[in-house]
Amino acid sequence: MADRQLDVSSAAEHGVDVRDPTPVNPTSRPPRAIGRTGRMVVRGLIVLFALLALYFLVSLWQVWSTGRSDQTRGVDAIVVMGAAQYDGTPSPQLQARLDHAAEVWLDDVAGTIVVTGGNQPGDRFTEASASAAYLIDKGVPADAIVQEDDGSTTYESMENVADLLGTEVESVLIVTDPYHALRSRLIAEEVGFSAYVSPADESVVTGGAEVRRDLAEAAGVAVGRVIGFDRLSALTD
Repeated sequence: MADRQLDVSSAAEHGVDVRDPTPVNPTSRPPRAIGRTGRMVVRGLIVLFALLALYFLVSLWQVWSTGRSDQTRGVDAIVVMGAAQYDGTPSPQLQARLDHAAEVWLDDVAGTIVVTGGNQPGDRFTEASASAAYLIDKGVPADAIVQEDDGSTTYESMENVADLLGTEVESVLIVTDPYHALRSRLIAEEVGFSAYVSPADESVVTGGAEVRRDLAEAAGVAVGRVIGFDRLSALTD
């Protein structure tokens, strides 16, 4: 004990502080503070994920409900969204859209039907030309049909339709598959139309295929509403 007291006294005489030999880091934080910050970050991420999930679910509900609503009314033009054609013959999916458009036409909804869609490399016909020929066979006068035959995406086609019809056409009724109805309407509104939808009630896209399309459309609608459908089309084309 005497030796210990001597060592302390000797150290004190030489200016050495022996009260706490452990070095102190002035920038260190108490472990409890670090744990509290980590929990706040985790909670913030959970809230963010929950909000994004809710936003997606709302978009999914809107895709589903819009596809099951018929907004048919008097408009300036009916617009039929394109789909695949096989050497001038509309695919079953496109036929269902065209059959529905022909029925709507008979109700004197509009004086003009616009058919849309270009062609794939090597094709002899465009989706628009195949659609026009089909509608003429169904009794729609050729002079009532306008062909937009250059678009390869929904946005391109709708933008081209706006250019073809000009400013005198303000309202359109869009005919397409149920899963595609909401995004088509939102794009039409983005390019300047007052837009309504009349989904094809005999769509061949059903069951699991329709569920997958609904999910994909919900994601597209959710993103498009944030960044704009023109930018979304450019990113996904």
